[in-house]
Amino acid sequence: MNVVPIADPRATLLGARGELLAAFETVLDSGRYIDGSQVPAFERDWAARCGVAHAVGVSSGTDALALALRAVGVGPGDEVLVPAMTAVATWMAVSQIGAIPVGVDIEPDRFGMAPDLARAALTPRCKALVAVHLFGHPADIQRLKAVADEAEIALVEDAAQAHLARLDNRPVGSLGAIAAFSFYPTKNLGAMGDAGAVTTDDPALADRVRLLREYGWRTRADAELKGVNARLDEIQAAILRVMLARVETTSARRRALAERYLQGLNDTPELALPVTVPGSDPAWHQFVVRHPRRDALAAALASAHIQTAIHYRPPPPLNTAYRADGWRSADFPVAARHADTALSLPLHPSLTDEQVDRVVDAVREFSTG
Repeated sequence: MNVVPIADPRATLLGARGELLAAFETVLDSGRYIDGSQVPAFERDWAARCGVAHAVGVSSGTDALALALRAVGVGPGDEVLVPAMTAVATWMAVSQIGAIPVGVDIEPDRFGMAPDLARAALTPRCKALVAVHLFGHPADIQRLKAVADEAEIALVEDAAQAHLARLDNRPVGSLGAIAAFSFYPTKNLGAMGDAGAVTTDDPALADRVRLLREYGWRTRADAELKGVNARLDEIQAAILRVMLARVETTSARRRALAERYLQGLNDTPELALPVTVPGSDPAWHQFVVRHPRRDALAAALASAHIQTAIHYRPPPPLNTAYRADGWRSADFPVAARHADTALSLPLHPSLTDEQVDRVVDAVREFSTG
């Protein structure tokens, strides 16, 4: 029996094989592999898709978030509110710049940071709040922005998993002061390696990110800031331009597959399906369900040659690196419960309707057996 893969970036990229090879040849023949024409062209296109004035290409999603935080004034010793349930990269971006991640539990029925708990976690040392659009589901930005505005701190979007998602008909990446995107190969818009971008409407923030990503240079004669080497290279930008032309189609396919799951798994005993923020249009980066017998369900699906994944066990504050800071499971009961019950089912543009139906049948058979 053929395996149903959890993700298949190779298939997505091979669908554009001819265009990708042509893009590679264009860069190869140009002789400009850093600071050429491809990066600014992609930046213009991505800014337009996100409904903002500025996009700055960088080397990864983690660097995008770290540079975004630095751009809004976060520095060593400052506190940053981050969700307890997210990829550990969110926390690592805060640590990377010497700031202190302060974990906040998530809402019981949704994936985002709980606004009331965020408000309770504020201290005078807090400089920013990171709203993560986890699994492609927009966070409750209106309520989180109210918390940030009351505290006079920056609202930073971690949109690494939320390409083309919308909230109240506004694109993710345009909802806070600044946003960070990842273009890791498995993302909804993926490169052929690491790549990322920062988006903002604020020209001063965009200018600061541009300086920070390349040694603090405005010109090579002088480093105005203590920056880093976090540039987006020409080949990855050229690849992203090709894939960006296809992302509307692949995103629509993800939405259709998610709807097929939602209909097929509706009313399945013990199974909790994803719940979205009102007014949101998710990107459906992952299709994450919850089940009290998650590990047994995963084993049953594996026996049926269906791949699954767990996002994320353990949650970031319970990784060894952050347990050393004193965080414990009891600090985040909802995130801890999510880590024990959540299971990501296969979801990617190359998935067929028949494969989704096979997954649905296997999940229902386990839950009703």
